[in-house]
Amino acid sequence: MAKHSKGNTHRIRQAVLAVGVALLLAVILLVGVEYVHIQSTGDGHVPKPSNTTSTQVAAPGGAKCPLSGEPAPGGKVPDRPALGVMVDNYPSARPQRGIQNADIVFEQPVEAFITRWVVVFQCHESNLVGDIRSARYMDLGILSQLSKPLYAHAGAIIPTDNALAASSNLIDENVFSNPQVIQHLPGRYAPYDTFASTSALWGLHPGDRTPPRPLFTYSATPPHGTPATQAHIPISSYADIRWQYDPSTKQYLLSYSGTPAMLADGRQISAANVVVQFVHVYNGPYVEDAEGAYGVRANFIGSGPLIVFRNGIKVEGTWSRSSQTSPTRLLTSNGGTINLQPGLTWVEITPSTVQVTTR
Repeated sequence: MAKHSKGNTHRIRQAVLAVGVALLLAVILLVGVEYVHIQSTGDGHVPKPSNTTSTQVAAPGGAKCPLSGEPAPGGKVPDRPALGVMVDNYPSARPQRGIQNADIVFEQPVEAFITRWVVVFQCHESNLVGDIRSARYMDLGILSQLSKPLYAHAGAIIPTDNALAASSNLIDENVFSNPQVIQHLPGRYAPYDTFASTSALWGLHPGDRTPPRPLFTYSATPPHGTPATQAHIPISSYADIRWQYDPSTKQYLLSYSGTPAMLADGRQISAANVVVQFVHVYNGPYVEDAEGAYGVRANFIGSGPLIVFRNGIKVEGTWSRSSQTSPTRLLTSNGGTINLQPGLTWVEITPSTVQVTTR
């Protein structure tokens, strides 16, 4: 009897243990299901798995736009290359569109010392950019430091066209070879009527998903400098450039020959930083226009004088670049890095013979 009772007790214990294990597993499963339910609804939404490819990639070090130092849109850097667009700045081409959505603008002297802009986008888009004009040989030196960007322009003279097509440092796209991206605006006339959206231009190479490496360094803390709220850069009568600091917005406002440079949306062109990069400029071997003017070239490899304007101060120093694909370094007189204010940076490619005045 006792032996039989002991066997029953053993079996009862085994049964209780089995039931306990089953209950524990059921609780774990229930909690897991409830956790997934909570995480997939309401404020804790988790996107459903998708076969579509993400259009953005997480950015290291705080999700900053690589070419502006600003917080990346949505906390992620778009997985696309830098996009350079050649925009006209002849008086008849004004007002332009799309500039304020750019990360960097390079203003370069061309024939007859008018200027054009290489407008660079990466983090943000613009519905319309332009008007888009023909490329210049100098663009190779400007764009080759941007990690093989896409470059959109409206043709070029044959030697420049051949050099752009042969370059391994950028992706050359003539919008006239891609008429589907062109938008002609009412009220504009040729050659000042060629516009495009950045999404259409990036769409020419949808498989290119590599963001550029940073070009400059950024910090919200201003470096040591000298107070200066105005910079006058008299490249020519067509490009008599003046930047005026607005302390209320911490932006520099652009004017030409005393007239505010306005965009088509009614805003004055502004930038967080103005970088005056003095370079040796000379005539190239090829005639650029119908008037017989020769194209302009510049030396971007090596070093030269520099003035950086940000936060109402100026910092004088030196720019340095070791190769065509190396970034341009902005250095103080003692060799330290000049950090820029996060935001749009306007680089004035300035002939070394031009006398820049500040106050």
